[in-house]
Amino acid sequence: MDWMIEVEGLVKTFGHLTAVNGVSFNVPKGEVLGFLGPNGAGKSTTMKMITGFMTPTAGSVRVAGYDVDDQPIAAKARIGYLPEGAPAYPDMTPISFLNFVADVRGLDTATRRRRLDYVIANVHLEAVLEQPIETLSKGFKRRVGLAQAILHDPPVLILDEPTDGLDPNQKHEVRSLIADMAKEKAIIISTHILEEVDAVCTRAMIIAEGGIVADGTPAELERQSPFHNAVLIDCQDDGVAEALFALANVSQVEEIQGGRYRAYPKHGETIVAEVADLVKQRNWSTSRLSVESPRLDDVFRKITGVGTGTDRSENRGENPEGAA
Repeated sequence: MDWMIEVEGLVKTFGHLTAVNGVSFNVPKGEVLGFLGPNGAGKSTTMKMITGFMTPTAGSVRVAGYDVDDQPIAAKARIGYLPEGAPAYPDMTPISFLNFVADVRGLDTATRRRRLDYVIANVHLEAVLEQPIETLSKGFKRRVGLAQAILHDPPVLILDEPTDGLDPNQKHEVRSLIADMAKEKAIIISTHILEEVDAVCTRAMIIAEGGIVADGTPAELERQSPFHNAVLIDCQDDGVAEALFALANVSQVEEIQGGRYRAYPKHGETIVAEVADLVKQRNWSTSRLSVESPRLDDVFRKITGVGTGTDRSENRGENPEGAA
């Protein structure tokens, strides 16, 4: 496997506080890793150690084969980093700042021109190139930060909340750009926007209390949702909950509101065919029969211990009642 990021046993302590505790993982070329976790879980600290911005208490990081501690210049030359807040010199304009970054990265004249044209066009900075950064909106400041991270076309990108402050259209543009770049790079994205993981990530990792608690493709993690393969049915006939619960592969039934029920499968089995057969056998009049769509936020809450109850109605806001 062509590992571009290799993290082994990372630990970071601040006095008596252990912010990151033995984190290990690898990221190959072509993978976009969504790095998830509640506030204070250790995400940003881990990313800072990967980029060499912060020295680990223990453990090691290799980027494109270079040890970040022993070979920092070679490793950092291959990293594009968008940190929290997208810090930049406020009195510079975006074009002067990007030229400054190009100088720091040692880009020759031809490469500089080509890469400036690419990032300006793809991050959509044309309208604000000559405007002082301190006068820009949060969204444009974020885009300037992303532009500097990708300017030197690095093989590794570490992006902390890349779409923070962007409107829906801008988020779509940035996600499309990340997906396009992903073919030739290893990318780590820290995000609180779980739909972003579904949109651009090929792998998702959840960190809590400084350690990795889940790691897999978004689809694999979604299968851990308590709502995976659950079936919703709207039916006003009598005895619906009892009949559903009697099905072989149904573990639980709840009445969400009058005449609307959710049947949960045993072991994540597919039960919609069984439910449909039951409806036909009983000659029930139904206005709805559908399979729930599991969401990553259900899994996130379950794994991190926040809101672990199965408290989702059709609108994902009502508490379940009437569990059979």
